[in-house]
Amino acid sequence: MTPLDRLLAEQEISRLITQFALLNDAADWAAVAATFTEDGRFVRPAGGDPISGREAIRASFASRPPRKSCHLITNIVVDVTSADAATARCSMLLYTAPAGEGTAVPPALIGGFRDKLVRTAEGWRFAERAGFLDLKV
Repeated sequence: MTPLDRLLAEQEISRLITQFALLNDAADWAAVAATFTEDGRFVRPAGGDPISGREAIRASFASRPPRKSCHLITNIVVDVTSADAATARCSMLLYTAPAGEGTAVPPALIGGFRDKLVRTAEGWRFAERAGFLDLKV
C-alpha cells in the first residue's frame, strides 16, 4: 500500500464516520445500516448486547422513539492495517431533544466509538462499531 493509498483510505474512513453521525441525526435508518457490512456488529454507546447484521441494526434504530439529535464527532484517528482492513477511534458529543422540540434535554453525553472497518465492493464499511460513554454533562 502506497502512502497515497493510505491517505485516501484514511480520508474515506473519516468521511464514513462523519456520515454515520449525519445519517443518524437525519433518522435515515436504512442509510445508517448501509454503513455496515452485511454481517456487521453494532454496540450502542449506552451499552447493551451487540446488534448483528444490517437488517437488525436498521430495525434497532427504527424501533427507538423519535427524537432530534446532534452528534458532534471529533478526534478521528484511523489506522489502516492493510489494503482492506482498518481500525478507527473517534470522540462524540451528543445532544438530544424530544421530536419536534428545539431545546436539548440534559444530560449531553460524551463518549465515542471504536471501529473495525473493511473495504468492500461498496467501499469502506463498519465490520464492528462499539460505542462507549465517558461523561454526562
